Amino acid sequence: TMGRIFELHRQLAADTIAVGDLELCRVLLMNDARYPWLILVPRRADIREVYDLREDEQALLWQEVTQTGHDMMRALGGHKLNIAALGNMVPQLHIHLVVRQPGDAAWPGPVWGQGEAEPYTSEGMEQQLEALRGLIQQTP
Repeated sequence: TMGRIFELHRQLAADTIAVGDLELCRVLLMNDARYPWLILVPRRADIREVYDLREDEQALLWQEVTQTGHDMMRALGGHKLNIAALGNMVPQLHIHLVVRQPGDAAWPGPVWGQGEAEPYTSEGMEQQLEALRGLIQQTP
């Protein structure tokens, strides 16, 4: 809706650290050191589903998701990229990008509901943010 301002859902804000902004999406790092896990959130007010975005924004969302995922996989040498939009707990549209490795904490199942999140140490977080900010900035 026009005039409404994008605001990050408080649950996303609580669980993540901001990495940066792409043309459409805010990029967040999930505070769980078990997996390289980014969340992309379109910076538009009151968006719950992909179809709530304009068509050009839907295309841009998919480009940002695929490019960011590709960059993560290349940089981190992942085995499989998991892309998901669930939104059952947090209604604001957000897309998860999780780089998976055989033998990771949830392999081969999904990461949701598996054990407890392991928050980053401040040093680990700095390293991960630095690596990921480098990726985000490369994206044309």
